[in-house]
This record gives sequence, C-alpha cells and structure tokens, in this order.
Amino acid sequence: MSRRGTAEKKTAKSDPIYRNRLVNMLINRILKHGKKSLAYKIFYRAVQKIRQKTEKNPLLVLREAISKVTPRLAVKARRKSGLTQQVPIAIKSPRGKVLAIRWVLAAARKRPGRNMVFKLSSELVDASKGRGGAIRKREETHRMAEANQALAHFR
Repeated sequence: MSRRGTAEKKTAKSDPIYRNRLVNMLINRILKHGKKSLAYKIFYRAVQKIRQKTEKNPLLVLREAISKVTPRLAVKARRKSGLTQQVPIAIKSPRGKVLAIRWVLAAARKRPGRNMVFKLSSELVDASKGRGGAIRKREETHRMAEANQALAHFR
C-alpha cells in the first residue's frame, strides 16, 4: 500500500475529428508498436465502411456496440483455504467499457478477412446487432458468473 495517498483518475482525451473520448480509447487500443497514425487510419476507414454498410451515424453504431458488449458481472479468482474459487463481482462502468473495447478488438483481430479496417467495421456492426465474437465473450463471462453465484458471499 502506498502511503502517499490515492492516485488521481486520468480522464481520457478526445480524438481530433469526432471530439469523442470513446473513439480515442478505441484508437489507443488499436495502436501497435507506437504507430498512432496507422491506428487513426484504420479507425477512420472503418468508420467510413460502417457508414456505407448501415447508412447510420457510425458513432451511434460504435456507442451501441460498446454498450451491448459491456459486461455487468465478471469472475475474480479468490483463494480460500488452499482452493482458488471464481467469485462473481459487479463491474463498474469504466472497467466494463475497457473490457468491451478489448473484446471487440480481439474478436476483430480473430476474424477472417482482408484487412483490419474490414474486420473492425464488421465486428462493430455485428456487435451493435447483438451478435459476433465480442458478444459471445460477454455471454460466456456472464454464464460463468451465474454458475458461481453460490460463492458471491466471499466478496
């Protein structure tokens, strides 16, 4: 435990075009090997592709996809008398958003396809419609938490 006090919460900056914090969080997670300009290109091209596919505002599609993927419950490993038990815990909003972004990008990277722009746009559209790899991951996490509901008193 630190004796200096609690660390200040960092607020995410917004991206230059849409002035949106969620977009900036997503771009920072796309980032590989410090190439932020490439991450910007991937995201903005994916946004154009989403606009072509759905003919809706791509930021609304993004927000809807992230909200549908965001988990409400998760399991945390706790040691109790030599055994490791999976204890379900409620997830707060910022942590849930971070997990949702991570799962969307992991599912997009796993998809078969030509390039990351195509994969990311397809995953975001699918997630906003309630299907895809990221939604499957959230349901799996919720199922695991429900199965271990008897251990909830160990929190």
